[in-house]
Amino acid sequence: RLLAAGNGGSAAQAQHLTAELVGRYRSERPAYSALALHAETSSVTAIGNDYGFDHVYARQVAAHGRPGDVLMLLSTSGRSANLIAAAVAARRAGLEVWALTGPGPNPLMEAADESLCVAAASTATVQEVHLVAVHLLCECFDTAVAAPPARTVAAVPGRLT
Repeated sequence: RLLAAGNGGSAAQAQHLTAELVGRYRSERPAYSALALHAETSSVTAIGNDYGFDHVYARQVAAHGRPGDVLMLLSTSGRSANLIAAAVAARRAGLEVWALTGPGPNPLMEAADESLCVAAASTATVQEVHLVAVHLLCECFDTAVAAPPARTVAAVPGRLT
């Protein structure tokens, strides 16, 4: 499963990513479990009210994330406290954390397992590159899902299963 989050325009791109995975990007394939955490309006506002805005995503990661899941975080600055807190919560829970950010180094990239930092001065340019990255991720996902299962070597030499 993939959990995704961002703020402002990055939230819209996170939701775009989850829509492509649950629906489809280019090719027909089975639906994939993907959640845009900011789209849970009641949860976001309740958590924000009770725990503070810095915890709106970390609390949801603790509720929904499972070891082996991926948390994708998008931030043009790489400095959003709520996304950094989510990354920390995700790693603590055994999730893989991927980040798309603006110029590095930045705190979010350092909190993530993998990151793509866009060295652009303009927020708009960072968002444009993030959209390309989101589509490339979808393309890679579709390719991986469509790939035939790998052949394994059997216990008997000379035979494949």
